[in-house]
Amino acid sequence: MCKRALQYPQVETPPPQPFLKSLKNTLNEILFADDPFGKIRNESKTSKKIELGLRHVFPILEWARGYNLDYLKSDVISGITIASLAIPQGISYAQLANLPPILGLYSSFVPPMVYAIMGSSKDLAVGTVAVASLLTAAMLGKEVSAVENPKLYLHLAFTSTFFAGLMQTCLGLLRLGFLVEILSHAAIIGFMAGAATVVCLQQLKGLLGLSHFTHSTDVVSVLRSIFSQSPVWRWESGLLGCCFLFFLPITKYISKKRPKLFWISAMAPLVSVIFGSLFVYFLHAQFHGIQIIGELEKGINPPSITHLVFTSPYVMLALKTGIITGVLALAEGIAVGRSFAMYKNYNIDGNKEMIAFGMMNIFGSFSSCYLTTGPFSRSAVNYNASCKTAVSNVVMAVAVAVTLLFLTPLFFYTPLVVLSSIIIAAMLGLVDYEAAMNLWRLDKFDFFVCLSAFLGVVFGTIEIGLILSVGISVLRLLLFVGRPKIYVMGNIQNTEPYRNIEQYPQATTLSSIIILHIDGPIYFANSSYLRDRIGRWIDEEEEKLRKSEENSLQYIILDLSAVGNIDTSGIRMLEEVNKILGRRDLKLVIANPGAELMKKLSKSKFPETIGKDWIHLTVAEAVSACDFVLHTAKPDSPEKISREPEFNNV
Repeated sequence: MCKRALQYPQVETPPPQPFLKSLKNTLNEILFADDPFGKIRNESKTSKKIELGLRHVFPILEWARGYNLDYLKSDVISGITIASLAIPQGISYAQLANLPPILGLYSSFVPPMVYAIMGSSKDLAVGTVAVASLLTAAMLGKEVSAVENPKLYLHLAFTSTFFAGLMQTCLGLLRLGFLVEILSHAAIIGFMAGAATVVCLQQLKGLLGLSHFTHSTDVVSVLRSIFSQSPVWRWESGLLGCCFLFFLPITKYISKKRPKLFWISAMAPLVSVIFGSLFVYFLHAQFHGIQIIGELEKGINPPSITHLVFTSPYVMLALKTGIITGVLALAEGIAVGRSFAMYKNYNIDGNKEMIAFGMMNIFGSFSSCYLTTGPFSRSAVNYNASCKTAVSNVVMAVAVAVTLLFLTPLFFYTPLVVLSSIIIAAMLGLVDYEAAMNLWRLDKFDFFVCLSAFLGVVFGTIEIGLILSVGISVLRLLLFVGRPKIYVMGNIQNTEPYRNIEQYPQATTLSSIIILHIDGPIYFANSSYLRDRIGRWIDEEEEKLRKSEENSLQYIILDLSAVGNIDTSGIRMLEEVNKILGRRDLKLVIANPGAELMKKLSKSKFPETIGKDWIHLTVAEAVSACDFVLHTAKPDSPEKISREPEFNNV
């Protein structure tokens, strides 16, 4: 038999690194992938390092240097515009959280000031949000009644806000922002739509003028509570509410069709409050079934640091509420900030945003505020109003402070039905049915995740919906890791590359050789599955060759180009596969292993086990080597293949 030497470059093993250095590099990659301290590290002067450090912690020092009068004009207009939205929304969302309405205004004063100093987004407008407000009411209301024990309930709201801020700050400082991303996009769509549905149903209490209402949030309990009180429905309240529910969406439609008229939808809630208050005042509607807010305290935020509750049995309730609402607030705020940053072509640091959110909630809990984040509706108005920097938040806070000091008596006659209408109008935008249908078209499993989160919130509780959202998202992650794709590869004619034969049906496979591509890392969670799946592919290939009476299978090439890492269970799996194949007179060949893979395989002596000559840089080289041996030697005693680094092609 004719013998010929094939020459290929050797697959190299990376030089060994000390354990501590390797650990340091791994942690840097996980926690500091964006290299946030690169500029500081490369600076030689100590004073310059301190300056850069302060600018990193307080972004206001970065953008304030280039601030000018044109920016101020834009920010003042934006700030006043979002203040007109923040005031009625703040009062409405505080009502939704079963807190005194004035807390909604307090929460639009201190937190925006803190964010303006520490936040990195130019467009984010800080304030309370409906979903977090409802979740606060649902979780705290299970153990403490806001009606029977309002003082304790209020103090627990402050304490949960403190814990939320503390958790957010710790996540940011420890660079653990990726933990918040455990909620998939599909889960967030379903959860937000379900929460919006629940919030809208809860507002039927205000629309129908009901005094007593269920504390449950599921749709069955809410509808039962509504229809069981049908004799006491107030048609006057319902009629007034329908008028505002017609007015508010119309203004949104106008602003959506004509973006330059964004101020119409932004001013609509405040206009609704003004007209509603005038209606009640002149017609004395409070005596005819229209419930009103009543007196609001004058003055800016009183301190509340002494009201935080750290004693049993309520501290665990506040901690649990703070963690869950804080995670949701982070997910929403960072997603909104990144969306608008993308539109204006700048970047925000997610971990710095977490610290900013955390600090504004910690300081907020000390000054009679409850949980705040960056709501989409308010931020969208801020963006459309052409804001330039976070000074718009300062302007909004000043406008709210003026309201707290001088204008709160004007809200005495504000009807609760107007606040319910404002909340419903805002919540309708969270039901993103187009995004859900897009999930159905793109990925049925993602749609199932979305639907499960939605149904969990609507027919269970907010907590059940959140648990389902996280649980199914984690399950899918485990499925990705535990069941990586593995497929057969073939050669596209007149080219060198080998590709998936399902994607390229015209690709041809070779007799006596099967090429399997493993599409993911090999860990303990998937090693058994991969061993069994490889065995099944081999059995199917041998059966096919037997039926077609072609040459028997001789070589199994594993393309490991997509295997970024492997653990000891994965190495043991490869060793077992090699032994099984050896007993069946088949040869295992490895193609395109990465650096991390080769480092671990070399330490385990696996290359010596299968023979270093059977580890190749590319699939094409592996196929050529196998084909050469098939035509020059017996399959069970393959020829040695010499390798020279200077040759790159067959």
